[in-house]
Amino acid sequence: MISKIARALALAIGTGLGSGYFPIAPGTVGSAVGLALYAALVRLGAVSRAFSLGWVLTLAVVFAAGWASAWYLERRYGPDNRRIVIDEVWGMLISLFLVTPGVGQAIAGFLLFRLFDIIKPFPGRLAEKVGGGAGVMLDDGVAGVYACIVLRVFGRLLG
Repeated sequence: MISKIARALALAIGTGLGSGYFPIAPGTVGSAVGLALYAALVRLGAVSRAFSLGWVLTLAVVFAAGWASAWYLERRYGPDNRRIVIDEVWGMLISLFLVTPGVGQAIAGFLLFRLFDIIKPFPGRLAEKVGGGAGVMLDDGVAGVYACIVLRVFGRLLG
């Protein structure tokens, strides 16, 4: 049996602090929450470089919390319900992993992540079929990886 505190925490995390209840494009709003989290972490110095222990820990904690909260919320709302946006938060953070922090990179990462999240390139659709909290998280992880790769390639080309 899950306690009231654990349920409230799963609800807050899984819905991206309530952004999943936004009536229009909750996934985009959840991605914006991920972007805001990124900005806060950069400001705090937790992810001040393209690769750091802070980044690795952040991605691991968001994934673990997201997996657990998505698992719980799927039982409450149904499979991969649009109110569950923690996967967008995690995917957005992945898109900016290994990218030197900056406003331009953050905006480009946001746009690229949304594009790849919508079109779901291989193996994104396959990852969704994993099911449960992991499946919810993994397809957005794939979109984040694609966005990160494109950002890195263009970053190198543009110097």
